[in-house]
Amino acid sequence: MTSATEAAYIAPGEPLVSRAEERRVIFASSLGTVFEWYDFYLYATLAPFFASLFFPQGNATAALLSAFATYAAGFLVRPFGAIVFGRIGDLVGRKYTFLVTILFMGGSTFAVGLLPSYAAIGAFAPLLLVTLRLVQGLALGGEYGGAATYVAEHAPNDNRGYATSWIQTTATLGFFLSLAIIGACRVGMDPKDFAGWGWRIPFLVSLILLIFSVYIRLKLNESPVFKRMKEEGRGSKRPLTESFLHYPNNKLVLLALLGATAGQGVVWYTGQFYALFFLTITLKVDYLTTYEMIGLALLIGTPFFVVFGWLSDRIGRLKIILAGCLLAALTYFPLFQGLTHYVNPALEKYQQSTPITVAASDCSFHIFIFPSTRFTDCDKAKDLLTKSGLSFQSLPAVGSDSVVTRIGNIELKGFEAAKYNDALKQTGYPGGPKPGETNYVMTMLILVVMMIYVTMVYGPIAAFLVELFPTKIRYTSMSLPYHIGNGWFGGMLPLLATAMVAASGDIYYGLWYPIVVAVMTVVVGVLFLRDTKNVNIQA
Repeated sequence: MTSATEAAYIAPGEPLVSRAEERRVIFASSLGTVFEWYDFYLYATLAPFFASLFFPQGNATAALLSAFATYAAGFLVRPFGAIVFGRIGDLVGRKYTFLVTILFMGGSTFAVGLLPSYAAIGAFAPLLLVTLRLVQGLALGGEYGGAATYVAEHAPNDNRGYATSWIQTTATLGFFLSLAIIGACRVGMDPKDFAGWGWRIPFLVSLILLIFSVYIRLKLNESPVFKRMKEEGRGSKRPLTESFLHYPNNKLVLLALLGATAGQGVVWYTGQFYALFFLTITLKVDYLTTYEMIGLALLIGTPFFVVFGWLSDRIGRLKIILAGCLLAALTYFPLFQGLTHYVNPALEKYQQSTPITVAASDCSFHIFIFPSTRFTDCDKAKDLLTKSGLSFQSLPAVGSDSVVTRIGNIELKGFEAAKYNDALKQTGYPGGPKPGETNYVMTMLILVVMMIYVTMVYGPIAAFLVELFPTKIRYTSMSLPYHIGNGWFGGMLPLLATAMVAASGDIYYGLWYPIVVAVMTVVVGVLFLRDTKNVNIQA
């Protein structure tokens, strides 16, 4: 006797499972993915705190850049994870593939919490940290495509944007969960204890989440669309070849990257991570206030992932994604300048009234540091100013002095940190915002606006990518452009934007990176891509 679910599974174009089963699939897939994103984003959130523990001492900005470079390494390897696990997912099945990915992710995250510091094991510390980060990246490269494909293949054609939008909330919810647990640890601990060993607790907690996630995913069944395809003998024996070497699929992979996911990636990371770092590092807002503001913005913005996913079922996916990219590109400069104005007006006023110049010829640019790295006086001067959230102008060397820095009317030759800090104090440098100075209403409005951009570009993207490719190579084909767009274009943003700021001396200069990528996505998407709404993926 054929069950109702099996009947739906057999009839293409009809709902594949009951609504109750669809909701269970969405919940189970989303919850597991939330925990996986939590694991992945712990590193990014905690990087400013443990950067000095795993890299050689000498330059805080360079150490932070090294931490971001390691952070970026996890993103750089994500496309390779997409290729490896995407192929397995198209050959073996969706369920078992993303069960394996969560084991890799959870295990490597737990191991970070046990990792000895640079002081204990020397150069092996950053080496092991990079290795674990690469394992995380490989795992996440296989996770997202599996979860999105799995949910989409359970959803009816007219409800796919809404169903997959719940998967889209998981990245933000995972980030929110990481902020909440880190914040709880920091509130309950002495700052020195947290910096010394307390930062490890959120990593170790991931073991509990891993056990729970595996338990949930073991209860899931294979995708009905994949099962039918395998039973009918329509599966691909060479998903990599068919995805990336056969026309027109290879063209669609490239267009999906340049015309959708690249812009989506940079908008996502600017609205969440770069905003977080800008508040704490540049504007000197204390960590708890920053977590509260970013967390509230996430809480307000998260439902809009579902709103825009639902809306994409009615008006189309692509136009919403491209509109979000365009709005972001047009408004990032005024939005971040607005953050400075409303969060730390004294810092803004100081910058306007106190010009700063750094004149030197021997000034290196370090993205990654090693034990042999040498820091010049110019490096140290720019590091101190960058850490202070100050813009400065770079000038040619003056005479034989290693560096000549002017802070307002005060001229400093060479580098002595105490003299630089004294000059800043004499010229009225305010540091972080004082109580009562921050306009929280306007600050939250700006952060929520950037979160809305995130939901516009991210809410419909899963449905768009799933519908763009055929079932037999869907996992492989959609995963690669997604993870290059998010892992390379988006994941490199904290590193590149921070480096651009350090090199240029302009605290806003890093915004050019997401703006240029977002504009490119709008142009390519409008000219070469079509919408996918109402595509029947059950055939």
